[in-house]
Amino acid sequence: MPEPAWSLHSRLKEDTIDIGDLPLSKVLVIKDAHYPWLLLVPRRADAVEIIDLDEVQQAQLMTEISRVSRALKEITRCDKLNVAALGNLVPQLHVHIIARRTSDAAWPRPVWGVMPPLAHDAAEVQNFISALRRKIWLG
Repeated sequence: MPEPAWSLHSRLKEDTIDIGDLPLSKVLVIKDAHYPWLLLVPRRADAVEIIDLDEVQQAQLMTEISRVSRALKEITRCDKLNVAALGNLVPQLHVHIIARRTSDAAWPRPVWGVMPPLAHDAAEVQNFISALRRKIWLG
């Protein structure tokens, strides 16, 4: 029986900029300039939890989290990385990777709901995306 078709949840589509695909996951930038904030979304239909992936996919997701986290830390020179798979509002499995600074608006609290999203400067976000794509081997 063929696997059901995968599509990106509408809320994630609305709140992000698509920057490319790794072997398992779509890589997205959250539209909030307060924080360098990425999402990895495994392209597997009906995956809600990490345990919904098979063991090979789980290992691939961890490899992709590590690759993207390392690149984000190098690009931003952040103080701390926050990595989380919450999905309380969006049930589709997605992993947040957020570069944090002790000077950011939410520090030391989680970023959710602290500040309304701030639009990215178009040139700055494109420079960030280009640097990230190079570091994670997307081009």
